[in-house]
Amino acid sequence: MPSRAPPDPLAAVLQPPANESPEEKVKRLAEEAEARRISHEIDEDIKRERALRKKRQIVKLLLLGQSESGKSTTLRQFQRLYTPSAFRDERVLWRSVIQLNIVRSVRFILDSISDLRRHELPMSSASEASDDESIRLPFHLETIAMRLLPLRHIESLLIAKLVPPNDEEATHLGLTNGEQHRNNREIFVRSGVTWKGGLLQRSRAHGRPLSAGTYGQETQDESQAVLNQCRDDMIALWNDSMVRDVLKKRKVRLEEAPGFYLDDLARLTALNYCPSDEDVFKARLKTVGVCEHKFEMESGLESGTEWRIIDVGGSRSQVTTWVPFFDDAIIFLAPISAFDQTLVEDKSVNRLEDSVMLWKAVCSNKLLEKVELVLFMNKCDILDHKLRSGVRLAKYLRSYGDRPNDLENAQKFFRSKFSYIHREHSPLPRLFHCYFTSVTDTTTTAGILASVREMVMREHLRKAKLLS
Repeated sequence: MPSRAPPDPLAAVLQPPANESPEEKVKRLAEEAEARRISHEIDEDIKRERALRKKRQIVKLLLLGQSESGKSTTLRQFQRLYTPSAFRDERVLWRSVIQLNIVRSVRFILDSISDLRRHELPMSSASEASDDESIRLPFHLETIAMRLLPLRHIESLLIAKLVPPNDEEATHLGLTNGEQHRNNREIFVRSGVTWKGGLLQRSRAHGRPLSAGTYGQETQDESQAVLNQCRDDMIALWNDSMVRDVLKKRKVRLEEAPGFYLDDLARLTALNYCPSDEDVFKARLKTVGVCEHKFEMESGLESGTEWRIIDVGGSRSQVTTWVPFFDDAIIFLAPISAFDQTLVEDKSVNRLEDSVMLWKAVCSNKLLEKVELVLFMNKCDILDHKLRSGVRLAKYLRSYGDRPNDLENAQKFFRSKFSYIHREHSPLPRLFHCYFTSVTDTTTTAGILASVREMVMREHLRKAKLLS
């Protein structure tokens, strides 16, 4: 006789109670009907979400250029314009970066004057110096340097905040020239938001408000307190005429470098300091690696459109990593003010020459022949300042010839050079999109990015055959 199958436990559970009353049955059936209705609604919501994902416009934009060309600042401008809520909430996190920028600028000055030479001093001071080539600091500068010693501890504290504890390459890529500055190497972080996440976790651990910088409720920290105590000495150091003379003779122009705040120390060292939008744009934090930043437009006709901006690390060794990430358009940033500078990684290579070679490689790449290229000739404000101060463009670029040494003629010259490369080396004919920019300038950059956004969206829709 065959064995009987064991009873189904689920069927037993789903059976109505044996002694169920008519009222209980009505109630049970109503509850089951409501559960089926809710389940059906959930299924329909899932279907609608899947369909919406298929229809959602995803626009990809690649930021490309050498180190310190302005890629990260351009990304921050995009975030401020099109995801303003998220940008405002993150402003307080940039305070540690700005603090580190200030400390490193002061440390750079102190290192620069630590080995003064007789010929670098004004005539009156040089006559009083000993016959030795290397001389001691004047007493007032020695006193300032001693009082600024706490900044060394603050620098270590800030680096520990920003750099993951196990990242042994945290101080890779040198910042300064000369063997005496070997300990002042530049800090970098991996592309992405890892450093922001670390700061957020520490804020939560100490009970600090996450959006403190937005609402003025920021908590005073040790770094800000020490900067406040050292404020007068930092201002005195930067404004000292002897210091300025030494930096000028060594051709050091800190005010042209990213992350320069020494002209605004009184405000930035206040105990309740909160970074402004402009402060965030000027902040210098070197990123390496490739990272995709995703955000949705919060307003306008493109509300809900997902933009993916790919930020490429800036060191010369990474320029080959961007090839797999092209899509709708590339914004190429060329810092044309760097015509008299060399690469940090290779002092034998002129920065402008490096930008030109990279631009040529992008234009001629057959994988990018259908990609829109947008050229940002960046840092025009610094270029203008250099030319006005007497730096001769023709000294570094012989092809500039005897043209007037002013911004207007320099811009025409650079536009002609880059346009020629674009025209002659592109595999297929395409429009030349060129803008002269200073991406730290909020007002001007907003208009330029709006034009770029419109162009990119138009090309994206055309390629998707949604626009003729």
